[in-house]
Amino acid sequence: MAKDIISIIIPVLNEAAIIQTTLRGLQRDSALEIIVVDGGSVDETVTLAQQMGVRVISLVGRGRAAQMNAGANIAQGEILLFLHIDTQLPPDFDDLVSNTLEQPDVIAGAFELTIDGAERSLRWIEMLVKMRSHLFSLPYGDQAIFITKQVFKDMGGYSDLPIMEDFEFIKRLKRQGKIALAPGAVTTSSRRWQKLGVWKTTLINQLIIIGYYLGVSPTKLSNFYRSQKCNKNHSS
Repeated sequence: MAKDIISIIIPVLNEAAIIQTTLRGLQRDSALEIIVVDGGSVDETVTLAQQMGVRVISLVGRGRAAQMNAGANIAQGEILLFLHIDTQLPPDFDDLVSNTLEQPDVIAGAFELTIDGAERSLRWIEMLVKMRSHLFSLPYGDQAIFITKQVFKDMGGYSDLPIMEDFEFIKRLKRQGKIALAPGAVTTSSRRWQKLGVWKTTLINQLIIIGYYLGVSPTKLSNFYRSQKCNKNHSS
């Protein structure tokens, strides 16, 4: 029986340094469709992606939610997989995705998370992610969320939020069916933890989640998050 085609949707912004390495690691299977959705890069991201022969579309000035929805709208595959550009999928990810979605009552899935870095604090983060994913069925975007295209369309896609779009989407998904963890791990870069430090990054993330639950607007939460990154850049 032929496999369902998997459309891998990759939202990017100014990722010229790593985009070809990531794409090269995916171009091994004819049953894959790779769609890069650029959010207005000012470097060579778009040109480098086009050189790799993948589908590339641009949404200038739009956030990640809009990028992922745009990619999903043109995807030809029956399965959608949303991948961060600094995340590597396991070698047999296509089989893992197909087998996971074939389980009873499962409507979406994600992978376990491994963070590329030697710091012991990163192992704590991995453990916390594992607990959150298994106990509360709350995988985040860096765990490569996958879903059938039909369910994604029925859900209305990602809400057009400036932040927390994956969290909000998963919360809605949980009300519709089971979200399963595939028996394999993606490996993501530690760069976003390194920018501010592991524990400060974790604290900021938790404050944003708390703010979201308390009804703080996503725009204010996004501004807070960006201000923390800017403060780091100004102090370094």
